[in-house]
Amino acid sequence: MLALLLLAGVGSAQEQANDGAPAAAEDAVHFGWADVLRVDPVHESARGQGTHEECDEVPVQRSERRSNSGGGTVIGAIVGGVLGHTIGKGDGRRAATVAGAVVGGAVGNGVSRGGDGSYTATETHCIEVPDDSIPDQRIVAYDVEYRYRGEVYMSRVSYDPGDRMRVRVSVLPAE
Repeated sequence: MLALLLLAGVGSAQEQANDGAPAAAEDAVHFGWADVLRVDPVHESARGQGTHEECDEVPVQRSERRSNSGGGTVIGAIVGGVLGHTIGKGDGRRAATVAGAVVGGAVGNGVSRGGDGSYTATETHCIEVPDDSIPDQRIVAYDVEYRYRGEVYMSRVSYDPGDRMRVRVSVLPAE
């Protein structure tokens, strides 16, 4: 009750200072600090535009065809024949030369081919994925519950106020 009488006295003093005109609403505003009780971020889902590429490494079986020009076979047969001729003695020399040429030709053919030519490699496989399949969550505001002089209030603000927030207090006469 005493506070109301003081406010009435201040109001009438302001009216007298303004030549009898009522006090402006801006004169009845002051600022204070409120304790923040809870802050809840307000999210907005934004869908991306366009596409992006997603890639994976995939193992694949390859076979490489090599042409056999016969060079390896010929060189192998010659080397094998010379070795067979050198190793063979007497009447068996001719048989050793032929056997060395056949074995050398087979070995030379295998070397020139490099095996069967199949091997495992990895390939990069990519696909285009629409961006709208991945929602983008962003914070657009904060719902803040706070206490000022024993009363609890709720407001939506554009920033996270922390533990305390500044509040604007306005006092207007009730009509």
